[in-house]
Amino acid sequence: MSKKQVATSKAPGAIGPYSQAIIAGNWVYTSGQLGLDPATGELAGDVQAQARQSLANVQAILEEAGASLDLVVKTTVFLKDMNDFAAVNEVYSSFFKEPYPARSAVEVARLPKDGLVEIEVVARRK
Repeated sequence: MSKKQVATSKAPGAIGPYSQAIIAGNWVYTSGQLGLDPATGELAGDVQAQARQSLANVQAILEEAGASLDLVVKTTVFLKDMNDFAAVNEVYSSFFKEPYPARSAVEVARLPKDGLVEIEVVARRK
C-alpha cells in the first residue's frame, strides 16, 4: 500500500521529522496536534483554548486530506493534567457529533512546547 504525505499551511507545520498526516489507502492518520496557532506558532491560552485550536488544526489537516471530522473513527487525547478532562471534553463535544468516535484519553508527563493538550485522529476519506 502506498502512503501520501498531507501538508497544509492552515495548521502548524511539523517541527521534526514527521508529517502533519499520512494517507494510507482510504485512511488518514494525523500526527498529534497541539493548540498552536498556525499563524503565530504560539500556544493558545488555557486548556480549553488549546483544545479548540488543536481540533481546528486537526480539522484543517483532514480537509486537506479529503476527510472531515464526521469521518473520524478514533481519537487519542493527551492531557498534561487529567483534572482538565471535563474542560477538554466540553470543547471536544462541540466538534464531534453522534455517533462519537472511539477515544482514548491519557495523562502524560509533558507535551512538546509544554502544551496542555494534544489530539490525534484516524479518519476515513470521503
